[in-house]
Amino acid sequence: MTYIHNTITKLKKTSPAQAEFYQAVEEVLESLQPILETNEQYQLNSIIERIVEPERQLMFRVPWVDDQGKVQVNKGYRIEFNSALGPYKGGLRFHPSVNASIIKFLGFEQIFKNALTGLPIGGGKGGANFDPKGKSDGEIMRFCQSFINELYRHIGPTTDVPAGDIGVGAREIGYMFGQYKRLTGQFDGVLTGKSLLWGGSLARKEATGYGCVYFAQYMLEDKGDTLTGKRCLVSGAGNVAIYTIEKLYQLGAIPVSCSDSSGTIYHESGINLDTLKELKEVRQVRLNEYLDAHPDAKFIAKADYPADSNAVWHLTGAQLAFPCATQNELNEADAKALVANGCIGVSEGANMPSTQEAIEVFLAANIHYGPGKAANAGGVATSQLEMAQNASMQRWSFEEVDEKLKVIMKNIYLNASETAAEFGEPNNLVLGANIAGFRKVADAMIEQGVV
Repeated sequence: MTYIHNTITKLKKTSPAQAEFYQAVEEVLESLQPILETNEQYQLNSIIERIVEPERQLMFRVPWVDDQGKVQVNKGYRIEFNSALGPYKGGLRFHPSVNASIIKFLGFEQIFKNALTGLPIGGGKGGANFDPKGKSDGEIMRFCQSFINELYRHIGPTTDVPAGDIGVGAREIGYMFGQYKRLTGQFDGVLTGKSLLWGGSLARKEATGYGCVYFAQYMLEDKGDTLTGKRCLVSGAGNVAIYTIEKLYQLGAIPVSCSDSSGTIYHESGINLDTLKELKEVRQVRLNEYLDAHPDAKFIAKADYPADSNAVWHLTGAQLAFPCATQNELNEADAKALVANGCIGVSEGANMPSTQEAIEVFLAANIHYGPGKAANAGGVATSQLEMAQNASMQRWSFEEVDEKLKVIMKNIYLNASETAAEFGEPNNLVLGANIAGFRKVADAMIEQGVV
């Protein structure tokens, strides 16, 4: 479609050298062709030209002092992408790979993910090219305080509510919240992912992983199948992967893998969750130490595997795959290996973990495929539930939050599935999720005028 092509071409000129952002935009816009052809209002109101441009882009330096007294400088970002449905909502990522392209792709995806939840939240994302690994608590505190020294003037409980992401957990949220409170004199729900001691929500830590599994459960149940007894490949060893593994066990499945930057663990009898939590949540060490407790497991070192493939997706004997590590971790060759080895479904816990070529393999094979913007929306949904608890000064039980999460994930699945069927591709949840999210945001933008 010439209209979509021209929009993407213009975007590449105005936002040069942002490959991940282009990938996210192309994936969404190309799937919108059916609705753009049937509703001239979207083109008349230049919706896609407006939706690919953030409402506000913040880039700032973050100076801080290390333990040796030397001044260090990082670059910080906050991309406030779209507020048609509510205050900007999306995480902060602290990782050396962070740049404008990464943050913009994440923020763009967040628009549609948040719309799919049915909750009143817009899309945004932020972060810095700061690596918390190897830093002392004092260094992390000083960095977080400096980061908030700039960001505090742009966020608020009804304006922009950041959360955590890679490299940003309860510790980092705590340091940022403390500095925000110090600067503003306000104790409000400006950040989510807070400690349970002062406004955090039960089940928030588990929500993205749990929601990813719930989404897989609903995909299977819709076709008369269940998770029970299914052997599952999981990538990653962070929050999302750990709680994906936990929920898989709770629903009767058998997760047999996990991974980190050093390599992949394959445990045929099933990943020992207690050991994984000890290694990653308590000791924060590499996965190869898993073998000390479980010599019957196998460790595949990253250095011993081809750089253009991920060992996790070439393991055999599994029926389901849960990419929970990072963007573009699953390529075309990996996807072909999964399908050839009998994989019947993929549910994405990470943001854009599959390349476009991999997605095309899954769709052509007609397996269950839950794209990240739908399948991993449980985290941001529970962040909004934390906002609701903060606003009403209430505290819900773990069971209450988990039950709300299950309902939200089921509604996301039904919305994507029904929209896909409406446009003649009932098994294409990429199409369904993108159109369903876009339509909600686009209609709100039209009703609010040219802003």
